[in-house]
Amino acid sequence: IALAMDAFSVSLANGMNEPCMKKKKMILIATVFAVLQGVMPLIGWICVHTISNLFESFEKLIPWIALVLLAFLGVKMIVDGVKECDDEEECCKRQGFALILVQGIATSIDALSVGFTTAEYNIYNALLSSLIISIITFVICYVGVILGKKFGTKFSKNAAIFGGVILILIGLEIFLKGILG
Repeated sequence: IALAMDAFSVSLANGMNEPCMKKKKMILIATVFAVLQGVMPLIGWICVHTISNLFESFEKLIPWIALVLLAFLGVKMIVDGVKECDDEEECCKRQGFALILVQGIATSIDALSVGFTTAEYNIYNALLSSLIISIITFVICYVGVILGKKFGTKFSKNAAIFGGVILILIGLEIFLKGILG
């Protein structure tokens, strides 16, 4: 559940940013986040069992990568929220697949470290852990998008700005935890 909280917050922001989002896109967001949250620990586990020395140097960059990606996405969301949108249909289509994918990577990159802590697991336990992480993330993110849509409908334009601020704060949180923790 703790691993999925960043993805939940971004899902909430996405729902706020796009209050007329269709169910298909809501499922897409939850699925992308769930798959990436589940795959990242598995990648970390594989790296520990294969190229651990090389990967240790990359681990120090994880907080920086998350900060840059989430800050970029947050600023973009704030700019979109401030921009006047004449066509209501265009305003409702704010996030494309590429943006959702980048959000998913940015929020799951810290889950890579979880794979390092599961080095003693056998392949079945590592896969089971990843599956559990994916299922929990999917449910939490889907709920996040639903809640975000409800708030986004009520707060309209300010919701996109608030969602952008949330992304920037999540990036800062991951960065500070990685640097200080």
